[in-house]
Amino acid sequence: MNPQIARLHEISGKSKKLILGLMSGTSMDGLDMALCAFEGYGLATNYEILHFKTASFSPEFKAKIQAVFAKEQIHFPSLSTLNAEIGRTHARLIQETLASWNIDPADIDVIASHGQTVMHRPMRDGHLPHSTLQIGDGDHIAAGTGIITLSDFRQKHIAAGGEGAPLAIYGDYFLFSKAGQDRVLLNMGGIGNFTYLPANGDAAQVLVTDTGPGNTLIDACIRKYFPGVEFDEDARIGLSGACHAGLLAALMAQDFFQEAFPKSTGPEYFHLGIVEDLIEQNGWSISTEDLVRTLTEFTAQSIVLALRLYVPVPAGELIASGGGSRNPLIMKRLAELLPTWKTMVSDEIGIPSGAKEALLFALLANETLSDAGAQAGRRLGDSPWVTMGKISFPF
Repeated sequence: MNPQIARLHEISGKSKKLILGLMSGTSMDGLDMALCAFEGYGLATNYEILHFKTASFSPEFKAKIQAVFAKEQIHFPSLSTLNAEIGRTHARLIQETLASWNIDPADIDVIASHGQTVMHRPMRDGHLPHSTLQIGDGDHIAAGTGIITLSDFRQKHIAAGGEGAPLAIYGDYFLFSKAGQDRVLLNMGGIGNFTYLPANGDAAQVLVTDTGPGNTLIDACIRKYFPGVEFDEDARIGLSGACHAGLLAALMAQDFFQEAFPKSTGPEYFHLGIVEDLIEQNGWSISTEDLVRTLTEFTAQSIVLALRLYVPVPAGELIASGGGSRNPLIMKRLAELLPTWKTMVSDEIGIPSGAKEALLFALLANETLSDAGAQAGRRLGDSPWVTMGKISFPF
């Protein structure tokens, strides 16, 4: 037997696994790394986040990603090169971070890498398949770290009939279900998504969907109109402006909000171009501060709309994570618009808001290695419940 396959077999049989989860979202702030210890799988999963860190990307590195990100036309050689460069950059950041934690890479069982999304394209008319593309090849991570790497999780979800997103449903259901308590786990990265967890724990009643923009429009606006600033820290700019009712109504009238749940989306659909087109078409004059305030309100309103239309209960716990949970204006508006829900951030239930997605991909790797109940046709709510992740060996 190939010694790498023998090693994988050994890892899959361990009662406790040490998994490094990686997440680089559409906001491109940096690489989130969560070192997690897992025991069990499925609803019997026990976990501990041992270390967490976000390693920032250089402006030059982010510019390379932005040059191909969600573009209809790109320089294809750049995409090909970037696939390897991202993998190697992630491997270097992993090595540096493990050294800072005084952890030997040989002690890590596997890495779970989300990769860098550059295109997400659900096709709901049925004429073409859904597609998604995450780059930052797992082979480069495995070779650069010496650690078996699982990556490219979203492809199997699409192959099994899903849209490749949101994948948070699995971790949310296994880790955060609470008997007797209806919960919504809301993640606000570049795009907003949530998982509804019923109080009775019935897997068939679990719901998951994207809601629309999270931070993507706000961040894009900040980067364009406030040079040198990456995001609206503490919502200072948004709080200094006023919401433009006309633009907000036009944004809420977009086709995405008329489509049936569940659904997914991305910055390919919600980008600054559609906002600027609406402003130009209507001849509006909007200050940059008012624009940021309006886009912030748009994020909150689109989340509330999805919650009211899709979730079958009128009250419960709304637990937020991701960059949007650190925007006090978004959180304030969610609390005001959803007075029957107890609104909180995931830190209040012991999960650092920035670490949640990296934790969830580590959990997906744990499921791939440990799930003895894997079988064709399983579903978790509306989502196919399948084994995900391609496996890359170090040599």
